[in-house]
Amino acid sequence: MREAQAEQAIIIIMAAVTIPILSQTPQLRPLNILHDLPAVADLVETCFADTMDAEGRRYVQQMRRAGQDHQFLRWAATAVDSVSMPLSGYVWDEKGEIFGNVSLVPYRGEGRKYFLIANVAVRPSERRRGIGRALTLAAMQHARARQADEIWLHVRDDNPGAILLYQGLGFRERARRTAWQANPDRTASSPESDVTIAPRHARDWPQQEDWLRRIYPDLMTWYQPMPWNLFRTGLWPDLYRFFAANETRHWAAYFNGAFSGMLTWQPAYGTSDRLWAAVPPEEGERALLALLVHVRRSLTSRPTLALDFPAGEYAVSMEAAGFRPYRTLLWMRAEAETS
Repeated sequence: MREAQAEQAIIIIMAAVTIPILSQTPQLRPLNILHDLPAVADLVETCFADTMDAEGRRYVQQMRRAGQDHQFLRWAATAVDSVSMPLSGYVWDEKGEIFGNVSLVPYRGEGRKYFLIANVAVRPSERRRGIGRALTLAAMQHARARQADEIWLHVRDDNPGAILLYQGLGFRERARRTAWQANPDRTASSPESDVTIAPRHARDWPQQEDWLRRIYPDLMTWYQPMPWNLFRTGLWPDLYRFFAANETRHWAAYFNGAFSGMLTWQPAYGTSDRLWAAVPPEEGERALLALLVHVRRSLTSRPTLALDFPAGEYAVSMEAAGFRPYRTLLWMRAEAETS
């Protein structure tokens, strides 16, 4: 009985949005989280097997577990547009087989409504039939019917076919970012350097904030809010970190006595620990290299370290410090309506 009520809720929620493409394409239908998640998990795993990292594999596992959790599914059926989770979307269904999928993830920030289009996946044997375009267009129409202020997606830089598809639908690149990873290693080595690593001083905070805002721009804070209370100096931020039992640590780099960069470590559980770098736009190579090597030597009891950074910046320093790029994403925003 409860499952039937949850399924009816999905139908009502999705039917409330008029999607023109659905009437033109009978193979397209709304995702039904009560029944589709196992098949969608299989599809995502198949389509991204060559590029899926540990986080992606965890996501697929979570999707499969969610598909077996009836209590979660009943809750999710009524929360599709209120939480930042991939609970809604569309599938391409032919005779009961799911050949394609797209997810929609809602976000809210500063009075604006955002939608992220994600998990655009088409079974390899069914590609070049226009399925990916139809799924993406359905997601865009859904978001616009929900009065989205902005519609975003991200795509790997080594997927030119998908990039051309999204450009044809009116998406334009707004940011390009590389994710880097490394394992802690107390034996990590670096070239001789005049850079000194020390605890940070409160006087360096204004410069650190300026560099952080450049590297992690406001353009992306709807998706990745900046945890400013982890960085700020002063009594109240210190109290916040104390009562939150926050383990954040900061290391400052000084070259010839001048403040040259900062690295902040934010522990995580179940995923890679996060590093936040604050370095100048130019001439920060020595400082960043010294900081990254220092943190690898210092956090030997931790799991993998991860760092998100503007693509193409300081790549030589990252690699020299033992970090490896595992993906570069183009963040694209829909700039015009496309039919």
